[in-house]
Amino acid sequence: MRSAVGVLGLSALLVAGCAATDDAEGAGDPAAAAAVTRAAAKAEEAVSLRYRMTGRTPGEGRIEAEAAIGTEPPVMSLKSTVLSGPDQGTGEFRLVGGVLYVGTDEAGEDGKHWIRFGKPGSSDTPSGVEVDTGTMVDRVRDNPSHEGGFLAAADDLEKAGAETVGGVPTTHYTGTATVDDIRASYKDDDDSVRRRTEKSLAQYEKQGVDELTMDLWIDAQDRTRQLRMQGFGRHGELDLTITFLDFGKPVTVKAPPPSDTLDMAEELKKAGD
Repeated sequence: MRSAVGVLGLSALLVAGCAATDDAEGAGDPAAAAAVTRAAAKAEEAVSLRYRMTGRTPGEGRIEAEAAIGTEPPVMSLKSTVLSGPDQGTGEFRLVGGVLYVGTDEAGEDGKHWIRFGKPGSSDTPSGVEVDTGTMVDRVRDNPSHEGGFLAAADDLEKAGAETVGGVPTTHYTGTATVDDIRASYKDDDDSVRRRTEKSLAQYEKQGVDELTMDLWIDAQDRTRQLRMQGFGRHGELDLTITFLDFGKPVTVKAPPPSDTLDMAEELKKAGD
């Protein structure tokens, strides 16, 4: 099976979200900074949602993805397609019943398209081997609009005007900030927030992206309706747009068929035996 992490790598980049800082350190429009901070705080509320992502990343090239996150019960699906390059193909993460499944459109040597990893960060294998899937789960189950809070660090943050996104009236904000400025703007936040921020920024730095131009569209309920992140890395252009399709609607995610799934715990058990 082609590496699902390769297919899904940076297409999940924006999902390692983080909360907005209480005191934005950018020198842009104070009213705009307050609006951005309210939207990022709104993203901290648990809510079922669906979104679409399109664009390109320095490592993967052109990509498109769709995701659904449910809160009661906690479920998630992120399906991503790399449209060019060596990792071209479609991959998907599913979180169902606390179990993580990773699959691609290309079957493995056993003819199966899915791998069942079990509960994140744990393994019941007799040999005691742990499969740490916690990081992958964290990257794909959070609200990606959290990263809109990065915009508050932009010195040139400003209101760009009123626009309609998906039939919803929004206010458009824009600005540019370096990764270092974004990191500094979170220096007084809680440890957990700084850790989440660092994980996200590290993904950009890994691709050589050290400055981000951001566009954020916020509705009257302080919800992010669209987020665009742009920059340049060692291997090319970063330009990703996430459009939110709905909030608060029920989300159903089904586990893949057992007949098409390789159980990693069972494979490790065999290896241990």
